[in-house]
Amino acid sequence: MNKFLASFVLATLTTSAFAQSSTNSPYSQFGLGDLTDQSVGFNKGMNGVGLAMRRGNEVNPMNPASYSSIDSLTMLFDAGFSGQITYYNENGVKASGKSGGFDYVVALFRAFKNVGVSFGVLPYSNIGYNYSSTEVLNDGNQTYVQSQYEGDGGLHQLYIGTGIRPIKQLSIGFNLAYLWGDYNRSIGSIESSQLSILTKEYRADISSYKFDLGVQFELPLNKHDNITLAATWTPGHSLKSDPECLITNIKTSISKADTTTFKIDNGLKIPTTFGFGVTYNREQNLRVGADLHIQKWGGVDFPTLTKNQQTGVTSYALKSGLLKDSYRLNIGAEWTPRPLGRKFLQRVRYRAGVGMATPYYYINGKEGPKELSASIGFGIPIMNGYNNRSILNISGQIVHRSADNMIKENMLRLNIGLTFNERWFAKWKVE
Repeated sequence: MNKFLASFVLATLTTSAFAQSSTNSPYSQFGLGDLTDQSVGFNKGMNGVGLAMRRGNEVNPMNPASYSSIDSLTMLFDAGFSGQITYYNENGVKASGKSGGFDYVVALFRAFKNVGVSFGVLPYSNIGYNYSSTEVLNDGNQTYVQSQYEGDGGLHQLYIGTGIRPIKQLSIGFNLAYLWGDYNRSIGSIESSQLSILTKEYRADISSYKFDLGVQFELPLNKHDNITLAATWTPGHSLKSDPECLITNIKTSISKADTTTFKIDNGLKIPTTFGFGVTYNREQNLRVGADLHIQKWGGVDFPTLTKNQQTGVTSYALKSGLLKDSYRLNIGAEWTPRPLGRKFLQRVRYRAGVGMATPYYYINGKEGPKELSASIGFGIPIMNGYNNRSILNISGQIVHRSADNMIKENMLRLNIGLTFNERWFAKWKVE
């Protein structure tokens, strides 16, 4: 129990400082930012597949029903981080940026027979961008407007969950998470014909909850093969957050600034989310899975700043039609030649996956960028005199995002995770 408490405290302190995995995408300025899944080291090598996967030596927060598979003597502790470089292309203008950070810390242990308990910290969304643009106005005076766009923040979830297997083939589970974070977005503009600077700052602090419900059902095909079916559900709800918009007009000639503040009570929400998965398993050698995620963002209104062209009145209010339902499909596989083989390469877990996703927001009335991705990864067993069950998970991922007449992104990401598998609850026998 002392080791359990120490692990919980370590996870909380570590991820409080490093939980946010940074991004440098200008698309993170829309909605709640770049959304993440709940994948960990082994999932990432298969491009995030995992809703219908369950093994006693893995932590799988993507579906809490998987927790019931935990071995009776095992304490699992999994931590990971990532780094990425992104290449941008807009109308032949190219640029690049680097980012990275600590991703997650999760743990899993068995509480009772067929009952597993997990806890940890996972990212929900990331915001991070800094770029500028210049626009020439058609006013006959060659007037141009320079704008600077900056943003940072994101949401994190500190969760605890349990998985129960009431009958042999069926497992159910849930995660209850404390969801917290903030966002800060700003736009600063200056016209060449005026001695003034106009800034718009959007900000919000979020402190709420998130609930995930999952189920898995195993269908034996024969002595060696089985199929697992899975589903998850996350109800949408208000985040009880009051987003603000601050507009500041700075008159540089007289060093005077006027600020107007707008506020929307209870203005942010997360959508209802559904997940469906299937996995084919052949003992410990092969598993192939597919996941479909559906997020109902289309029913969520989002804060926006508008100006009435007739009256000139500016308002900050919730508006529908800014977000849309999104879909993500991933397919992945893992192959281990001989899990108990004598040769090292026979025990390595070889992984690969592909996926596609649609955006959850509109940009100036047009659908945002679609995403195509692919990954390859390895689960490398750690063998020494003290531990022969832990795994080093390494994977690489390529992500391409594009839309007509918008910035194209090509991202190369490296994920590294370490799964500690310890027999904390084994009893020593002394003769």
